Amino acid sequence: MVLFFTTREKSVVAIETSRDLSGEEISKLSWLLGEARVSEVPVLKGWYAGPRKEMLTPWSTNAVEITQNMGVEGIVRMEELVPVAGPGVPFDHMLQALYHNPGQEIFTIHHQPEPVREITDIAACNEQEGLALSQEEVEYLQSVAEALGRPLTDSEVFGFSQVNSEHCRHKIFNGTFVIDGKEQEETLFQLIKKTSQVNPNKIVSAYRDNCSFVEGPMAEQFAPEVQDQPGWFRVTDMETVLSLKAETHNFPTTVEPFNGASTGTGGEIRDRMAGGRGSIPVAGTAVYMTAYPRTEAARPWEEATTPRPWLYQTPEEILIKASNGASDFGNKFGQPIIAGSVLTFEHFEHHKKYGYDKVIMLAGGIGFGKKKESLKGEPVPGDKIVLLGGDNYRIGMGGGAVSSVATGEFGNAIELNAVQRANPEMQKRVFNAIRALTEMEVNPVISIHDHGAGGHLNCLSELVESTGGKIDTARLPVGDPTLSQKEIIGNESQERMGLVLHEKDVPLLTRIAQRERAPLYVIGEATGDMQFTFENSVTGEKPIDWQLGYMFGKPPKTVLEDTTVKMRFREMAWSQEKLQAYTEMVLQLESVACKDWLTNKVDRSVTGRIAKQQGAGPLHLPLNNVGVVTLDYQGRAGIATSVGHAPVAGMVDAPAGSVLSIAEALTNIVWAPLPDGIRSVSLSANWMWPARNPGENARLYAAVKAASDFACQIGVNIPTGKDSMSMTQKYPGDVVYAPGTVIISASAEVTDVHKVIEPVLCNDPSMPLLFIDFSFMPRCAGGSALAQLLNRLGSQAPAVADPGKFSAAFDAVQELVDRQLIVAGHDLSSGGLITTLLEMCFSDNVSGLDLDLSGIGEPDTVKLLFSENPGVVVQCGDAEAVREVLVARGVAFTEIGRPAPGRVVRIRNHGTETEFDIDSLRDLWFKSSWLLDRKQSGEAKALERYRHFRENELHYQFGSFTGKYADYGIDPARREPTGIRAAIIREKGVNGDREMAWMLYLAGFDVKDVHMTDLISGRETLEEIHLIVFVGGFSNSDVLGSAKGWAGAFRYNEKARIALENFYQRNDTLSLGVCNGCQLMIELGLIPAGRAPRPAMAHNDSHKFESAFLNVDLLPNPSVMLGNMAGLRLGVWVAHGEGKFILGGSEEEYLIPMKYSRSFYPANPNGSAYDAAALCSPDGRHLAMMPHLERAFRPYHWAWYPRDRKMDEITPWMQAFVNARDWIWERL
Repeated sequence: MVLFFTTREKSVVAIETSRDLSGEEISKLSWLLGEARVSEVPVLKGWYAGPRKEMLTPWSTNAVEITQNMGVEGIVRMEELVPVAGPGVPFDHMLQALYHNPGQEIFTIHHQPEPVREITDIAACNEQEGLALSQEEVEYLQSVAEALGRPLTDSEVFGFSQVNSEHCRHKIFNGTFVIDGKEQEETLFQLIKKTSQVNPNKIVSAYRDNCSFVEGPMAEQFAPEVQDQPGWFRVTDMETVLSLKAETHNFPTTVEPFNGASTGTGGEIRDRMAGGRGSIPVAGTAVYMTAYPRTEAARPWEEATTPRPWLYQTPEEILIKASNGASDFGNKFGQPIIAGSVLTFEHFEHHKKYGYDKVIMLAGGIGFGKKKESLKGEPVPGDKIVLLGGDNYRIGMGGGAVSSVATGEFGNAIELNAVQRANPEMQKRVFNAIRALTEMEVNPVISIHDHGAGGHLNCLSELVESTGGKIDTARLPVGDPTLSQKEIIGNESQERMGLVLHEKDVPLLTRIAQRERAPLYVIGEATGDMQFTFENSVTGEKPIDWQLGYMFGKPPKTVLEDTTVKMRFREMAWSQEKLQAYTEMVLQLESVACKDWLTNKVDRSVTGRIAKQQGAGPLHLPLNNVGVVTLDYQGRAGIATSVGHAPVAGMVDAPAGSVLSIAEALTNIVWAPLPDGIRSVSLSANWMWPARNPGENARLYAAVKAASDFACQIGVNIPTGKDSMSMTQKYPGDVVYAPGTVIISASAEVTDVHKVIEPVLCNDPSMPLLFIDFSFMPRCAGGSALAQLLNRLGSQAPAVADPGKFSAAFDAVQELVDRQLIVAGHDLSSGGLITTLLEMCFSDNVSGLDLDLSGIGEPDTVKLLFSENPGVVVQCGDAEAVREVLVARGVAFTEIGRPAPGRVVRIRNHGTETEFDIDSLRDLWFKSSWLLDRKQSGEAKALERYRHFRENELHYQFGSFTGKYADYGIDPARREPTGIRAAIIREKGVNGDREMAWMLYLAGFDVKDVHMTDLISGRETLEEIHLIVFVGGFSNSDVLGSAKGWAGAFRYNEKARIALENFYQRNDTLSLGVCNGCQLMIELGLIPAGRAPRPAMAHNDSHKFESAFLNVDLLPNPSVMLGNMAGLRLGVWVAHGEGKFILGGSEEEYLIPMKYSRSFYPANPNGSAYDAAALCSPDGRHLAMMPHLERAFRPYHWAWYPRDRKMDEITPWMQAFVNARDWIWERL
């Protein structure tokens, strides 16, 4: 039956049950839904919008699990319906349906599972199902059927199409190219592989795993000593490998941007999880490329082309929704996005339309693993195949094949059928189980693979590729009973991982998975006969039963013939008198403009390992060159990552586009100190191309060869990458080609994260600026942002004329960084030199520049300022020493000027002089962000952010804080217990556990890892614990309200409730809740408010996730942890969606120990009453706060730390935990 609950917000939650519920159970559900009322009638009246009935949502999965954790059994599905005016209202057709008078059949699908079908006409099946098989592949499958002496099944044909799709098998990159009648000697893949053969450097694993690995340094592992029960954290040493991966999710993001980008991000994270025998993803990157969003009328560069009848979503919707999806997954999983890029582009010329109508969404990332576990093992017969993760649904069917053709080529139903859904909280649970195995002294994993394109078919076949295997489909979890065998084994439901373990190790993983609430299924075993069989042990159906060799196939090699097409675009023409106007417009291009609309909604602090993210300077604007994370919590060695691309220049000159893309990634990563200079760097190359169109295969080959040659010459390798060769979008009677694009992701070991350079000018006239050219050729504006603005791409694009000199310049800058001889630096790329110089002045309110650029040698000032030849600008801390290094290394440089009073950049060049007003240009630069932010923060809040960003400047008061370990009784090298015991308490979905545990440990606590399942089962009672911390994150994905489900687990499970009550009844205990933990404490009433109205938490006023580094003031207060910190003004991270304190009484009725320093948005990020950031109990023992102090305990955590305190070992936030330590020690 279906029950309908009407919430206070007038939405309706439809709950499908398999039995009648008792009055007590209905009461529990009413509380869970915010005192919702259950309907007395079985049918609702009116129109409602809600999820498509055939697409069970992650919201439902989480909501049902919450009810199970509260002891309510028998609930099958829960979905939220929103009342609407009638059938004509707009709604999201990708995800929603309209329901009229919904009743008891709202979730009923009248469809029986289809039987296994024999396919006698493979060609007809290919056409009907949209399998994208070539004629050669059809013939190959027919020959397999003949060899087997039977028709192939629908699952075998479908499985082959997915596993051997262009998306999965990269047939173009492995194919033979014949260009202008000449067969090329090397395949594209061989060209890329050559870089690792010529420059192996520190490669450990390349091209043979889910991600690449290079050797890393020694680091510390901080993990519980046991993982299947509550365990004490301990520190051990490990030899690391560093991971790199980047994936594109272009087709799914074009069709349904939120889920497309979300699952793209989740899939890329799973790739790094599956590296070797399991590894740790730490941080991500994101790149978005779309057609023009047209956020405002009369922008000249957008008027040069005409909008198309967009197939699914407008470019503006795609930019907002895709970035929402990628951000949401990272926020909930606990992976920050710390670097990225945006490009919007269209160009019509030569009767051909170019544009990113089929969008590019790239998700990349870095992480680490243990060197001893960096290579997969080989299964042996009898080894068990285990699945971790969620149920199978009719989701993503055929995604691999559909992603391999032009969008719009197949029918709408086929393309929608390939849309996926994301459940980051489920993936986090799965990751926690895998993390537990990787952190053991002996990791029992033999092999591991993620579920992505091709679903079980691809994942499981690769797991047993060397042995064969048998899978029991009856053991696969099925969330939709109408699925056929083909749909069960081929769907692309996300958040699943396949593992191979020895049978003796399965019970250990089972216990770990149960503790983490990660669903686990033993679904088959390795056989040793190379046969690959799926069989249903209940029905006897056998949808797949053939040799693995048949599945991976040996169809004819792809041959690609093409003729070089000489494309010459119109020459650029500009006027020196329009220099100011060009600058104003270039700064508004989305590729150049402020990315605050992206960074303000994505967590950039989670993990406590973030040493450098996008935000820089006192204004915390997104300007940084490079993202950096630490390998451990000691905070010295780390990993850097950056991105680069130049597709517009690539249209003019395909080889130059590849070289510029690599050069941009490298001139971004050069600002982090690397152990071996440029040879420390490894690259991922992701190729997106409209292949198989006249001239494009030839351009692709030239571009790949140029990338290979350049990488080989400068000393770097490309050990990983991906390709998407169907970058066209078809409309009725029209087609739009995406520019051939390569996105380069760079990564490298960092020797000391404290030394990373930012593009933040030091306003000191004694510190001059130098320009260092990395191109070694004349200035060239073809393919630049200016060319895009003028709608004339030009005929010549810049490149790098001397790769050897490029490497020398890179290594010279590396020496300057490592020796700390420079204080600021920025690369020259999109927007040209003028953008570089202005951006160095944007992130404060005082800097100016007085420059003479004549020494660069380009008299044409427009060309000089807007050409995008690779290069850098550095600001010298020790000018004489900088010059000595550059001269000794034979690197040419030009001194171009110094900081100067006033907010102008004054530029002289060969007798001309121009002044650029920094503040007005910064306003225009920020304007494009505001225009997009309106669609996500709302008109009012977006405008408030835009009006106040200049005033939201970071200022600090540190009081008498010294920043030295010794002054606070801290031993960072401690590995022995102290007897002062604390515990972190976590629920499924939280992600702030490890950084909180380390901050406690660093302060001198012995720290215990406690999961809610430990408390519910009685494995943990908290009797020996003196301080508990409820950690931050997204328990239950914030479904039904932040911490509501977590609170229900305490409230409706007796052992957990009693353990908590007993802890709070003692007088020798302290408690802290941060972010999600703060929400939990407020929900459970653990912060007494006396006679005042009870505090509550609500959604941020912006109704979106807020990520910011901002000022807070510590007020006089009785808090044990914060009491002696009154009077300080500090910087701290916030990262939350429901952080607004609702305080119904007067300010005096609440104990508010910490406030946001300013009342305007976004300085007060959520609209909290009285600017409250925290509340504490009257006795000071219990504290709830939304900001993340555990992500701000090192100077490098802060988006901006005082220049004169760079030698601090810790920040003032450590005082809070030192206070707690001392308070407990006095009572032991």
